Amino acid sequence: MSEGPIQDRLITQIHGVDFVAGDSSKISIWTGYFDSRLSRSQGRRVSLSSSIPNPNLEQLAFATKSLGVRKMKRVSNKSHPKRPRLNEGLLIVSAKDAYSATGTESKERLMHAIGLSLFNSHEEAKLKKEESKLKGPRKGDRSARSQRKGPKVKSQRRKKKFGRK
Repeated sequence: MSEGPIQDRLITQIHGVDFVAGDSSKISIWTGYFDSRLSRSQGRRVSLSSSIPNPNLEQLAFATKSLGVRKMKRVSNKSHPKRPRLNEGLLIVSAKDAYSATGTESKERLMHAIGLSLFNSHEEAKLKKEESKLKGPRKGDRSARSQRKGPKVKSQRRKKKFGRK
């Protein structure tokens, strides 16, 4: 005699977050899915053109928000079961909200859309950094603006000691 549909399912706790087995209302998105340094067999789930090197949870949350997804929960310092030594982090997203905001129908397409947004924001940041490097140092940055002085060269003449000429 079950008391409802949730009682029939097994409730598990993964990394401190309660999950109902077979619950399709939440999607788990790990930062390792978008790491271009990892191969597909090591856990990357999107193409290289949709991934960046060493993404963090804040970048992933920003990219997801920029797509219009509002219902999400960040779980930091959690490691993926396949990569137990890396505390990469986990983003739990409401499936209904994510699919309606991005216009996708599967987790794979959702991750691809998030990956493209992540890649574009990473490229923009890289271009801004290169542009500021070309401009040179800012007005108040004395150490960067000072002239580079070469090493002092010892003269060939003998030093005078104690007043001798």
